[in-house]
Amino acid sequence: MKGHLHPITQFTREVVGIFADMGFVVASGPELEQEHYNFDALNIPKDHPSRDMQDTFWIKTNDKDVKNRPVMRTQTSSVQARFLEKNKDKLPCAIIVPGKVFRNEATDATHEAQFFQLEALYVDKDVSIGHLKGTVEHFLKKLYGNDLTIRFRPSFFPFVEPGVEVDMLFNGKWLEMGGAGMVHPNVFKSAGIDPEIWKGFAFGFGIDRLVMRQNNIPNIRMLYDGDLRLINQF
Repeated sequence: MKGHLHPITQFTREVVGIFADMGFVVASGPELEQEHYNFDALNIPKDHPSRDMQDTFWIKTNDKDVKNRPVMRTQTSSVQARFLEKNKDKLPCAIIVPGKVFRNEATDATHEAQFFQLEALYVDKDVSIGHLKGTVEHFLKKLYGNDLTIRFRPSFFPFVEPGVEVDMLFNGKWLEMGGAGMVHPNVFKSAGIDPEIWKGFAFGFGIDRLVMRQNNIPNIRMLYDGDLRLINQF
């Protein structure tokens, strides 16, 4: 019997196509990441709770170099940090980063210890939060149609300023899809980029939750338990 692609893979390919039409290219990075790129380069303080064992899978090592402590990446934003550092002399840029991330947390209907994220980064000399809002709305309405209800609400993330959370209405309730905002000047400085010249926006969404919304799947764990009654529908 012939097989077929998992719904997350099918959805990721659809997303890549939408962003390709807007001029974004795909970037990638390691799942086993360095602390520097996962936290330090993203302006996340040393005492930030996300570094604790409650949120992060740290890998044991004898390496004493703090910047090289290995960690299972907690966000695809680490690729953003790597890309900016490597391409600081090749700006402007527009990238998306679909990939797996890992969080040391309890699972429930909308949370998993491993899941897929979609990171987007756009950098140029004239970028505003209006560009961010327009890009996010265009992307989500391409997926779900123009009657989609979305809201942006103020929030805090160390790597953006200002920051917002993006929610969509799902089964009569607001479902958080991810965070977004204007790239923090310290993130640019860490990559060797002048924040007085370059501006940018970034956002990260949970691909699993987008798949749930698109296909009316009530529990994120159904995407990973291998039940063919679900998988064969795709």
